[in-house]
Amino acid sequence: MKRSALVVVSAILLGVCPFGASAAEKKYGPGVTDTDIKIGQTVPYSGPASAFSSYGRVMAGYFQMLNEKGGINGRKVNLLSLDNAFSPPKALEQTRKLVEDDEVLADVGTVGTVPNIAIQKYLNQNKIPHVFASAGGRRFNDPQNFPWTVPSYPAFQMEGATFGKYILKNLPNAKIAVLYQNDDYGKDFLTGLKDALGSDANKIIAEANYELSYPTIDSQVIQLKASGADTLLHFTTPKFAAQALKKVQELGWKPTQFLASPTNSVQTVLTPAGLENVQGILTTQFTKQAGDPAWAQDPEVIDYIAFIKKWATNDSPNDFIVLSGYINAQLIARALRRCGDDLTRDNLLAQATNFKSERVTMLLPGVELNNSKEDYAPYRSLRMAKFENTSWKLLD
Repeated sequence: MKRSALVVVSAILLGVCPFGASAAEKKYGPGVTDTDIKIGQTVPYSGPASAFSSYGRVMAGYFQMLNEKGGINGRKVNLLSLDNAFSPPKALEQTRKLVEDDEVLADVGTVGTVPNIAIQKYLNQNKIPHVFASAGGRRFNDPQNFPWTVPSYPAFQMEGATFGKYILKNLPNAKIAVLYQNDDYGKDFLTGLKDALGSDANKIIAEANYELSYPTIDSQVIQLKASGADTLLHFTTPKFAAQALKKVQELGWKPTQFLASPTNSVQTVLTPAGLENVQGILTTQFTKQAGDPAWAQDPEVIDYIAFIKKWATNDSPNDFIVLSGYINAQLIARALRRCGDDLTRDNLLAQATNFKSERVTMLLPGVELNNSKEDYAPYRSLRMAKFENTSWKLLD
């Protein structure tokens, strides 16, 4: 045998291709082949937070769209999206199924504070990427204790602090009332608010909380009005924000109001409350909104609406939950694409924590994503906005 042939045979036996890249250089974790990438998530398709179900449908549609175009680096993405009913035991059960039975590469984009808390310890103990979690609780940005958990939503504590700073600057004599959901979601907003107020935290003269299972929060709004507060912060989820806004109007109460960003949808929260009742309300924003006339001719918004009409036909592009799923799907796809042929769990984690001054479509101008191995949180700032006529107007 000629020497050149021996070299080739020896190289192949060693798993090295003498002519360039080879299959031996590809590194795959569970759920990955030359043709497929299997990832999983759980979403509340039923239960008390089933409004979040649109989030899962949009993400599924996004990867179907990518697959129709050839997938990611030539591989089709198989997203397994299971129902967790917004129940911690169910979330853990379904996540174990995804990992142990379906053998997914990672848990990606699971939505909601409650389900993500339920699965965080299990996934970290087993070194399964728990990435692009759609939850803003501070416990999801804790690389030291939970190195496999990476959030993809602005930190609720940061948003609460943004409101606090705005109040100190613009409403120095405010008498504040706070309505908040009685879980990590609501409490993180409240913690951020108090941190920013600092020695002026005594401006908060009343607090009322509710459970996600409550049918109504009318009594809490009545209680807060009775405090004499002239400023009301809603650290709630969409259903309760719409209820509270209506009740404030019914009571003839005229406080300056602040809405947490997950509840600032023009169509699903403000319109049901009556646009005439929500003029001057304040919020933070990090995305454009399809239901906001200010963005009606924006090319990214036009493309987004077209995507929803084709790939998530039963959902509204004006629903902020739908938009959250669209943004998060882009982040997941970008991290997977960067993995190239090193589709291991370690490399997916590395790519998910290495965003540098980046944006995806539908983020507001000036909003960029940055994270690192020391700080997983991708958002560093939010923009304040005020509702005027039929749309949000940015203040800064």
